[in-house]
Amino acid sequence: MTTKYILLVEDNPDDVLLTRRALTKGHIINELRVMEDGAKALDYLFGKGEFKGRDTADSPGLILLDLKLPKVGGFEVLEAIKTDPFLKRVPVVILTSSRQEEDVVRGYDMGANSYIRKPVDFEVFVETVAQMGMYWLMMNEAPTE
Repeated sequence: MTTKYILLVEDNPDDVLLTRRALTKGHIINELRVMEDGAKALDYLFGKGEFKGRDTADSPGLILLDLKLPKVGGFEVLEAIKTDPFLKRVPVVILTSSRQEEDVVRGYDMGANSYIRKPVDFEVFVETVAQMGMYWLMMNEAPTE
């Protein structure tokens, strides 16, 4: 069994760095692949654009998705993932600073597996990311096909 990677869709370089540090500090060893905008994430997931020819069967074990993204927003990315017959089973955790209740409701209605507000405190963020990684990548049993 190969170790699944985490796909982080995040445009803020500081949040990317914090997420990397939190995963490391939380002893999550899975590779982190980063897409800086929604359009690039969709191209990556569906093997289009600069990722044409990529083996799309190599799907992430977990997608961490920000909502406020350039080019294509997080909800549009979520919709594309959850309506695709192959990708719809990949767990998607919305990891965002949005505090709007309608975003939480919309995210779940669209098929998000979890919604986590980015904590301001780094230690809380580390614990949150470590627990999330432990659950989705180690404890959760995902379908094999």
